[in-house]
Amino acid sequence: MEITDPRIDPPLAGPERDQLTGFLDYLRSTIGYKCRGLSDEQAARSTLPSPLLTAAGIVKHLRWVEAYWFETVLLGKPDAAPYTDSDPDADWRVETGETISGLLNDYAAQCEVSRGIAADLDLDHEVPFRGEGTVSVRWVLIHMVEETGRHAGHLDVVRELLDGLTGE
Repeated sequence: MEITDPRIDPPLAGPERDQLTGFLDYLRSTIGYKCRGLSDEQAARSTLPSPLLTAAGIVKHLRWVEAYWFETVLLGKPDAAPYTDSDPDADWRVETGETISGLLNDYAAQCEVSRGIAADLDLDHEVPFRGEGTVSVRWVLIHMVEETGRHAGHLDVVRELLDGLTGE
């Protein structure tokens, strides 16, 4: 059974915001598309030397990356991610009871929150950042294209090593 590709190509031209959010949404969709058909066991299986680099771990991490950049950085809300000084990789670790479908749903819900935050702010809107100056909404969107794209590439490798699936 062939699965229809749910991704929507980003616009080839148009306003900057549409292109930035179009690329980011394409990559966000790629994360779910690359996980299609994986069992919970497959999604939690490590195929590389790092035990944290699993399909489920990538999805979980990206959920918290979205929350950090849009809610914590842009809105100033407390960082709610599960990592701590003593466990800095907790946002990658798949816990007992977490499923790939649940993690994908959490990721999709967080992406929707992020979309709303970005839509309400001007691209040039700046906020203080880590005592190093300011960061703009534009920078956050560009960074999220880079971050999500990099992890989509990791997911390509993980998926191919799990079951041989390759492709776009």
